[in-house]
Amino acid sequence: MTPALDTPFLNLQGVSYTYPGWPPVVQGVDWRLARGAFHCLVGRSGCGKTTLLKLAAGLLQPDSGGVWLDGQAVTQPSPMAGFVFQSPTLLDWLTIWDNVLLPAQLRGKLSGLVGQKVRDKAAALLEAMGLSAYAQQYPHQLSGGQQSRVAIARALVLDPAVLLMDEPFAALDAITREELQLELLSLCRSQNSTVMFVTHDITEAVFLADRVAVMDSGFMTQDVPIPLPRPRASAMRYSAEFNQLCAQLRAAMDAGAR
Repeated sequence: MTPALDTPFLNLQGVSYTYPGWPPVVQGVDWRLARGAFHCLVGRSGCGKTTLLKLAAGLLQPDSGGVWLDGQAVTQPSPMAGFVFQSPTLLDWLTIWDNVLLPAQLRGKLSGLVGQKVRDKAAALLEAMGLSAYAQQYPHQLSGGQQSRVAIARALVLDPAVLLMDEPFAALDAITREELQLELLSLCRSQNSTVMFVTHDITEAVFLADRVAVMDSGFMTQDVPIPLPRPRASAMRYSAEFNQLCAQLRAAMDAGAR
């Protein structure tokens, strides 16, 4: 069941942004993301998806409009947010264990009882991702899918209230991608995470999301509910309802392109 949108947890109102010397990239976007819900954003390359995510994250500041997270204006990257980017961006000289703990180290949260709780959480995340045996290895010793799992564990280690993800599975093979989608849904459900997930893959968006927003030429053109039951199962990908929702989103993207 999709959480209600009456009191959005992440709230974008009238958000616009233009890079110097370029046409507008994001134009007057209103988007309300419910607490604990999984929201996907789809659209063709260059439509403004990643820029909108950076605005939501506080990595960019809008030219007009504003962003609020749990009622607080977002004017810089929030400690309540976890980030996963297109590349895992792991540090090659750190072990997998130290890569996962990096956010806690940077925020001075590895000492005392707090530090022990963070370490326990890191160990639990690596176990959930099937990576416990690789904790003392280095990123170059892992496959692409394993590196993506490490990046997700690192983003979740401090229990972020919102998880912001920019096409994190785009470079992976189809089977690994589907496995990671299931693992991500399980982890986010266990933490009641609010998720903003950018993708150009319609089937990925329908499988993951409670709602899918469609973006075209900087505008948000639709926000479509996905009434598939949870927990999601791989067999859903072949159902008539799933394919109908994919077709609906494809039609929305095609309508914007004309």
